[in-house]
Amino acid sequence: MATLAKDQPRDYLKGDFHDYPVIASDIIYQGAAVGDNGSGYARPLQAGDPFRGFADYRADNAIGSAGDVYVRCRTRGKIRLSISSLAITDVGKDVFASDDDTFTLTQGSNTRIGYVSSWVSSGVGIVEFNVTEGVIAELTDNTGGAASDTIANTAGANPTTAEFENAIASLAAKVNALIRRLGN
Repeated sequence: MATLAKDQPRDYLKGDFHDYPVIASDIIYQGAAVGDNGSGYARPLQAGDPFRGFADYRADNAIGSAGDVYVRCRTRGKIRLSISSLAITDVGKDVFASDDDTFTLTQGSNTRIGYVSSWVSSGVGIVEFNVTEGVIAELTDNTGGAASDTIANTAGANPTTAEFENAIASLAAKVNALIRRLGN
């Protein structure tokens, strides 16, 4: 490996922004939550899409082919959002989007976009978001156990099936919470 012996100009991109090619025949409006359609193209976020950030400006590709237009997305920061049923006690909770302008604390099939960093008023909060590349899939728990913050004692003389199921469900729930917090 050689070290530099002269200046090496490099192309730098703004660290908190990224440009994504937009799907064909669509418009992404400024401020929209942006998702990936599964083929690498940006679109107004739909539930389950990987989150790519918030559109910094309008990207109008209504009459273009896929990739004719790019959308600049803010990939990290804090944003003030209306969040369904947000209360002052919800600071720290994950925030999910079901489309490009509908935000909730309910996961379901929605996309995690960040977490509530502060409460502004009823239904309004500051959400901290940080888009990361790569996705760690959440665990699917098919045990039927009930998750809790306490792992059931399965080391006793006769642990029950329910105790094993509850322990596994509890671990899966915590692992999935960590995956979501890492920015999945």
